[in-house]
Amino acid sequence: MKLKQLQDRFGGSNEMEIYDDHFRAVATGVINEYGTRQAPFVGMPTLLSAPSRQVDWSNPQIKDLDVALLGVPMDLAISNRNGCRFGPRALRSIERIGPYNHVLRLAPAMLLNIADVGDVPFRSRYDLEGCHIDIEHIITKLVDAGVKPLSVGGDHSISLPVLRALGRKTPLAMIHIDAHCDTGGPYDNCRFHHGGPFRHAVLEGVLNPEKTIQIGIRGASEYLWEFSYQSGMTVIHAEEIQKNGIEPVIAQVRQLIGDDEVYLSFDIDSLDPAFAPGTGTPEIGGLTTREAQMLLRGFKGMNIIGGDVVEVSPAYDATTNTAQAGAQMLFEILSLMAFRKSEEK
Repeated sequence: MKLKQLQDRFGGSNEMEIYDDHFRAVATGVINEYGTRQAPFVGMPTLLSAPSRQVDWSNPQIKDLDVALLGVPMDLAISNRNGCRFGPRALRSIERIGPYNHVLRLAPAMLLNIADVGDVPFRSRYDLEGCHIDIEHIITKLVDAGVKPLSVGGDHSISLPVLRALGRKTPLAMIHIDAHCDTGGPYDNCRFHHGGPFRHAVLEGVLNPEKTIQIGIRGASEYLWEFSYQSGMTVIHAEEIQKNGIEPVIAQVRQLIGDDEVYLSFDIDSLDPAFAPGTGTPEIGGLTTREAQMLLRGFKGMNIIGGDVVEVSPAYDATTNTAQAGAQMLFEILSLMAFRKSEEK
């Protein structure tokens, strides 16, 4: 009898029927009239398979966008293994991320107008501070148009010019997921390396340290992170997560930041190198991909106004696991932005 009921409901002329209202709405949004989606291996690859948008940055036509996916292929500030300038290209090559987030129960592209707007145009591949000026210039264009930036690096120094653009009126809160605090002083006679962007962001008044929480910290560089503690940042080490789990971290983040505007920065080396070997400064003892997803999904409803995924170095990523994880984390952040938009309707 059960088999007959299933045959009647899902067989024959009903093979294409989806009865659940929510699932049917999603399918209608992502599957075309012929019952298929574009194959992931055809066409021009873009971040999260978003539509490509060529932008004339001297006169950008972007006010219709909610979120701009942006490549930032610059690794002049790296201190160990280089190559994360190829990170945006690696993430664009990853297929079949999304379109549906089954935990948040939404398809971001159905709620947000998004586009891959290409890469930041740099004046010189040799000029670190000039590249930072170029990043800030492009992010400012997005902010002025009311578009939220979601960037792919590149090394972690790219977060500093992004924060300069986003926090120029009011210092931001930040959720920072990383193996390293990145609040160090000058290194090898360079002030703006990837191990110090958030020190500068605080000192320049664009980041609120008392609303900044750094998650997953570990490794042998702890002696460089005095600024995090002295400035009032909250630092959660990887060992604390192992001991107490993810849920207390989520609760701490939500209590600290509340509904304040927050920037979310995800360094791929927050993941254990067993899951993400393709990065310049790997540290064992990190998050699993499942833990990272659970952590990010715990921030649903928070007021995220921008984010980044940084430090994917495909030259050390023989299996493409790192790029796969990076693209998935990018999708999770985009999903959080979509969830907030759905709540505001």
